[in-house]
Amino acid sequence: MTARAAVLSGLGGWVPPRLVTNDQLAEKLDTTDEWIRVRTGIRQRFVVDAGMATSDMAVEAGRRALRSAGESRVDLVVLATSTPDHPCPATAPEVASRLGLGEVPAFDIAAVCSGFVYALAISVAMIECGSADTALVIGADSFSTILNPRDRTTRAIFGDGAGAVVLRAGEAEERGAFLGFDLGSDGSQADLITVPAGGSEQRSMGLVAPEDDYYFAMQGRPVFRNAVVRMSESARKVAERVGWSVGEIDRVIAHQANVRILHAVALELGIPVERLVVNLDRVANTVAASIPLALVDGVVSGHLQPDDHVMLCGFGGGLTWGAAGLTFPSLSVEPLPGLPLPTRPPLPAALPVHAAAR
Repeated sequence: MTARAAVLSGLGGWVPPRLVTNDQLAEKLDTTDEWIRVRTGIRQRFVVDAGMATSDMAVEAGRRALRSAGESRVDLVVLATSTPDHPCPATAPEVASRLGLGEVPAFDIAAVCSGFVYALAISVAMIECGSADTALVIGADSFSTILNPRDRTTRAIFGDGAGAVVLRAGEAEERGAFLGFDLGSDGSQADLITVPAGGSEQRSMGLVAPEDDYYFAMQGRPVFRNAVVRMSESARKVAERVGWSVGEIDRVIAHQANVRILHAVALELGIPVERLVVNLDRVANTVAASIPLALVDGVVSGHLQPDDHVMLCGFGGGLTWGAAGLTFPSLSVEPLPGLPLPTRPPLPAALPVHAAAR
């Protein structure tokens, strides 16, 4: 009997219409376009307008993913976000309702920049065990709403956006089937990526926190080291579980935090940087939306091809991390609105790397 699997069948993404370039940031902060580009690789980002919420972006990305899959209904909605519309209730049920999906189970996952991989793992497991036949998995964040307006570093790094995939029940031998996952966390380093105030701990003490404590804070150097090590280790574990050598990984879609981190992950894995799918120069770090937005650009640019061995890997606050492996399917995907078509980076070989390796 063929094993039941969860298969990637649809993909969509959306970014808000307001573009903010590095030069525009430099008009308000002590920074320059060169300073940002050299340190991060980011040239621009998109941010929400007043009154726009995470749910608005999630609905747009979800709608595009459903169109890509040719689906109008799903059995499950999982939304990865660290910037929900409200502390209570979760945002996913509203997203499901606005998409006309009825009274399906819908819930949020909060694992910051690893959230999409976590949401994928949960949704895949529910399909594999028969609790659902189809699922809509969304990563969406409006991180601009929790950034300190005076902090040139975080304001340069982050952008807003949403990305989504549709999964369906299928067989493990199919293109698009998720073959294996690895997830992990280290709560002893929770203070490296945090919003210190606004939660139950601070509120229960009855203290008024300093204004800056209500904004996102990150310790850059230890986060960099952890991101490189954790994503590389997680990708290796998944490759081993699914029976690939690292050399057989054709494309790596890692969390789009910083181009230096991405290149360091490639170096740690021992693969050429040409195998990375990179779009952070155009959308910045979009947190839980990062990986699905990179998938959209990879398909539209032609950098992702059917039968490619693809590794997804994320790292975020918690600390949390994770990776997933699949053989990529053929998908019809709409380009991201408001962005010129990405150019296809040069491929390292005429044949897929795993095919050449054999």
